[in-house]
Amino acid sequence: MWVTNTVILHQPNSLTRLTFSYPTRLTHSRKVSPFSRFLRKNRVTALSTTKKPDEDHELSPDEKLEKFSADLGWLSAFPHVSVASMANFLFGYHIGVMNGPIVSIARELGFEGNSILEGLVVSIFIAGAFIGSIVSGPLVDKFGYRRTFQIVTIPLILGALVSAQAHSLDEILCGRFLVGLGIGVNTVLVPIYISEVAPTKYRGSLGTLCQIGTCLGIIFSLLLGIPAEDDPHWWRTMLYVASMPGFLLALGMQFAVESPRWLCKVGQLDDAKVVIRNIWGGSEIEKAVEDFQSVMKNNGSNLNSRWLELLDKPHSRVAFIGGTLFVLQQFAGINGVLYFSSITFQNVGITSGAQASLYVGVTNFAGALCASYLIDKQGRKKLLIGSYLGMAVSMFLIVYSVGFPLDEDLSQSLSILGTLMYIFSFAIGAGPVTGLIIPELSSNRTRGKIMGFSFSVHWVCNFLVGLFFLDLVEKFGVGTVYAGFGSVSLLAAAFSYRFIVETKGRSLEEIEMSLNSRDLS
Repeated sequence: MWVTNTVILHQPNSLTRLTFSYPTRLTHSRKVSPFSRFLRKNRVTALSTTKKPDEDHELSPDEKLEKFSADLGWLSAFPHVSVASMANFLFGYHIGVMNGPIVSIARELGFEGNSILEGLVVSIFIAGAFIGSIVSGPLVDKFGYRRTFQIVTIPLILGALVSAQAHSLDEILCGRFLVGLGIGVNTVLVPIYISEVAPTKYRGSLGTLCQIGTCLGIIFSLLLGIPAEDDPHWWRTMLYVASMPGFLLALGMQFAVESPRWLCKVGQLDDAKVVIRNIWGGSEIEKAVEDFQSVMKNNGSNLNSRWLELLDKPHSRVAFIGGTLFVLQQFAGINGVLYFSSITFQNVGITSGAQASLYVGVTNFAGALCASYLIDKQGRKKLLIGSYLGMAVSMFLIVYSVGFPLDEDLSQSLSILGTLMYIFSFAIGAGPVTGLIIPELSSNRTRGKIMGFSFSVHWVCNFLVGLFFLDLVEKFGVGTVYAGFGSVSLLAAAFSYRFIVETKGRSLEEIEMSLNSRDLS
């Protein structure tokens, strides 16, 4: 996310312990929506080979129209993956909605000043997300993506409402756990759904909607939280609002398509062909179905897969890559950097936590937009390696600014520059590519379980970084800790160079067959 792990900044009075909370409808009939009919009527497909014009040759109006239309192949899938990405908007919103008003919540519910209970209110979210990530695979196997999305909106909506009406610590904990449960399932579902629904050529760009959705959710929660500075009870309104995207997600999924791959696995071949025709084009039906059936014939459907199969090759290799990527992502320090950046911004006169968070959110969003443009052009591997190298350079720049005798203004400026560079570098690769590459490398049979395992590792590491970050800063100093983050970033770049294979422009079936034949290079 597929996933970005973001912490809303606030202005700490002292270094207190903080636990971080992180980072189409197909009816079983042949009816087609008006939007799909419009796209099918106006579909213009690219020629398999395009003659490169001479430098002196100017394209005719018809050629220009064809070239423009050929780049709109993503449009038919965009409404469906956008609906799914609303789950990431919810994720980002729930991050922001709690980290800001936690002090007001603690004061009203009677545990103000108790850092352990304040941390528990935040970390119970991670416990729910961990469980949600584990159970997501079996849920998808049984109900499919559309129905699972709709089912998990129940704890998301209930959790938001319970939290908004809470009058005791137990009630707010219950609400936060339910929200975490739904978020844990959705963070696994969204990247898999997009990877299985999006056309191969645009799978990467559409996959970055996970990151973009999270960023928009965070920014929206910041804007909505502005009145909280004057109204100590505004947090209840914010939590009531948090239930609304859940209703929209459930409704939107009623009109979204099901994954054609899942439909083939459960024997609904005719319905799968309708989906393929609507979102990929009629010319893709025969080849796509043939590839689906070939993969299922060789490996079986994932409806009968078991967790122990992750120990067998090639699934064990992908599970190892997925788990390690999330370990490296978290221990590269994204959550720690985001928290400590509030102090960095204060040192240059930006005392408002909300304003500092807005700078961070806009930088994160800008990086995600760049990733959506570059990922299908430069490829996943280059983006991931470049991202971690940029994060390493940013960390060492901050280490230089705090560890060497420099002019105070210069030192603070370098710290701000390094922080924003780090966040932008994370958002352009380590954030979105990690959640996208794992389902691309996973087999059709074990995709849900490998993603569930990888995200469970993510949540554990997320919790550990939040638990020990401030202790490490107090004991060793921020320069040493940031140098460690930079070193982990270099290690992540080396790991990506050694183990990550390029998936750009290849269908999931082509990737899987290459893995099985050990021809993936």
